[in-house]
Amino acid sequence: MGYRRRDARPRLALWMLVALGDVVLLLVSAGLPVLFAMFGVVAVTVAGVATWRLTRRATVVREDALPARTVTRAW
Repeated sequence: MGYRRRDARPRLALWMLVALGDVVLLLVSAGLPVLFAMFGVVAVTVAGVATWRLTRRATVVREDALPARTVTRAW
């Protein structure tokens, strides 16, 4: 009876397929305009994240542009 808890991956994959099927059924029942609206939301989100990441990458400060620190010891 020890075979039941060995690996949870097949169960997880099965539930992911069930969830994907539920989403597809909801989209089909809601209609094509909802599908286009969701596609637009996803596209705007992806574009926003990509823009944010590109602007963060461009503002990296070079190490030699920082002022040099002087180490002072009190003893």
